[in-house]
Amino acid sequence: MPDIFDEVDEDLRADRARKALQRYGGLIVLAALLVVAGAGGWQAWKSHAAKETARVAQLFLAGLDGAAGPPGDGRTAAILELEQVTHDGGPGYRTLARLRAAALKADAGDTAGAEALWTQVAGDSSADRTLRDAAVLQSVLHQIDSGEPNALRSRLAPLAAPDNPWHALAEEAQALLDLRQGRTDAARETLKRLSQDVTAPDGVRARANGLLSRLGA
Repeated sequence: MPDIFDEVDEDLRADRARKALQRYGGLIVLAALLVVAGAGGWQAWKSHAAKETARVAQLFLAGLDGAAGPPGDGRTAAILELEQVTHDGGPGYRTLARLRAAALKADAGDTAGAEALWTQVAGDSSADRTLRDAAVLQSVLHQIDSGEPNALRSRLAPLAAPDNPWHALAEEAQALLDLRQGRTDAARETLKRLSQDVTAPDGVRARANGLLSRLGA
């Protein structure tokens, strides 16, 4: 008797399974196809992203190679390659490419083009804070002889904070602004501090000592 009941239960389960398959079979097949398609799409996207990253990296390196050469067509091509990186690259590549392209434009006399790139970096919230400050500093330094002094000082103030990596260069720029405005004593005090600052780059300390000698200090 137990065997008969077991057979009946099995028949009932098989019948239910057939009916469920007839009713939901299409949905099951569709779900399986979606899973397969999703996995394939994910792999295809990963492959495309890897190829795109490699392409941008090659463009960036080519731009750096061209930028290292003498002025001329090589640097012009480098600017174009770096600009392509700014359009296609991720935040890191985009920021570095803008900074390098800005330096090339500034060297070529295109101050407006350089300033536009520095402004983009400084205002890019996805960029590293240190690189954003570097863009501000470069912008100020290229206007140190012509920009409105108070506006330049305002931009330098956050960079001159002791915990900012660029504080020595920012203080040096403040001293140059003081000299430009005839504030010799203020400039001398800043330069003395920089010349004795062991955390300042050697170049900054050397320039500070040089300026102090010219000022008779």
